[in-house]
Amino acid sequence: MRELAAVKTVVNKSRFFAHLYEVQGEEDLKDILKQHRKSYRKANHHCYAVLIGEDEGFKNDGEVGHPGQVLLELLKKHELRGHALVVSRVFGGVKLGVGGVSRAFRNAGEGVIEHYSRK
Repeated sequence: MRELAAVKTVVNKSRFFAHLYEVQGEEDLKDILKQHRKSYRKANHHCYAVLIGEDEGFKNDGEVGHPGQVLLELLKKHELRGHALVVSRVFGGVKLGVGGVSRAFRNAGEGVIEHYSRK
């Protein structure tokens, strides 16, 4: 596992910490999520998507708006096989609604992918 890029975005006081990783297998993903839970203890949700070979997966981690699926669509759109996209959200007290949550996770995911592409 190797972290390629990380960005922080803020939407209505909620903070979104997006990270893009190069991964080899499911064990890498487990290690990444363990680290995110430790690094972002105040985060209510740690949503992710992963593409490894022909396998794909995502998790919404109890968040509304299917953010894991949104992140998976980004990995596919940018043809990032062998990668994981993880976004941890620290709730800021303002509910974003289903559409707002999806947009916020999409923007955070696009932001970290764009940051990686510029390197």
